[in-house]
Amino acid sequence: MSQTITVKIKLLPTKEQAAILTEMSEEYISTINSLVVEMVKERKPTRKTSKDIEAYLPSAVKAQAALDAKSVFKKAKKKKFVTVPLLKKPHCVWNNQNYSFDFRYISMPIMIDGKAQKTPIRALMVDKKNRNFGLLKHKLGTLRVTKKSNKWMAQIAVTISSAKKTGTKVMGVDLGLKVPAVAVTDDEQVRFFGNGRRNKYMKRKFRSERKALGERKKLNAIRDSKDKEQRWMKDQDHKVSRSIINFAKDNHISVIRLEKLANIRQTARTSRKNEKNLHTWSFYRLATFIEYKATLEGIQVEYVNPAHTSQTCPTCSERNKAKDRNYRCSCGFEKHRDIVGAMNIRYAPVVDGHS
Repeated sequence: MSQTITVKIKLLPTKEQAAILTEMSEEYISTINSLVVEMVKERKPTRKTSKDIEAYLPSAVKAQAALDAKSVFKKAKKKKFVTVPLLKKPHCVWNNQNYSFDFRYISMPIMIDGKAQKTPIRALMVDKKNRNFGLLKHKLGTLRVTKKSNKWMAQIAVTISSAKKTGTKVMGVDLGLKVPAVAVTDDEQVRFFGNGRRNKYMKRKFRSERKALGERKKLNAIRDSKDKEQRWMKDQDHKVSRSIINFAKDNHISVIRLEKLANIRQTARTSRKNEKNLHTWSFYRLATFIEYKATLEGIQVEYVNPAHTSQTCPTCSERNKAKDRNYRCSCGFEKHRDIVGAMNIRYAPVVDGHS
């Protein structure tokens, strides 16, 4: 059982290194776009190697550019060349054989005085207190370096492998806005996670702050506010997902089941006043955090069909609409609406059929 996730690390290059990374990033996407145009014109993937590519880049980076160009070409071919996707955001990529990371520096070949030299670039130190510390001990994949809001970021693909837990004890988890998550185990242990009201208050606070900044034409401050809100939301998702996994471990869970997230914004329960929160909250990110943390613990994650999970009575299978947060059935069953959803998720059909 394995899963690949992306770990972000802030880079702290010198002025000279930053100038080199900027030049290489622009050269990298320019090279990819040129190769894609050539392939589309010939209607076949390129056979060029790093020796055939003329670009001011290390040979390892040229080879990676050729691979990325083939990937873009496949997308164009799949759409029958109606549109040819071209890269716009400057970045540069190294494969896992051409860089090293020691939790303080990322060493990679960059162009210095016309030659490729493996150079250590300082990174924001990742220690045991950092969430990424444990993740970065697993198998490292490609390194992608990009610049965002005048900050250099390293994005490292990490493949997490874990032994699968034995047993068939299942826990259903229902995700939402008013209650970020509700979990119910096979033996009816129930736990609510997160604070929906606080989340809603904080998002209103950030929106109000940006509105005031907009009236004063503070564009940079608005951008900083958006970044701060995203960091806060991400932190909440980390805390909720960690609590869910701890609850699963305490109850010896071997399988966690979640709703398949496709079209969740069209199907999720909400009201007009919650609509803005619905369209800005990342359900996918929370599910991803739950999945990779579960993988580290050897717990399997399965996705189920979300149809009618909060309307079907777990006792008699009759469908009813909940009033406010209370679900009542004519058979006498009565529970919190989100608990009903989590109870049904435990035994709903698994989407990919592998259970």
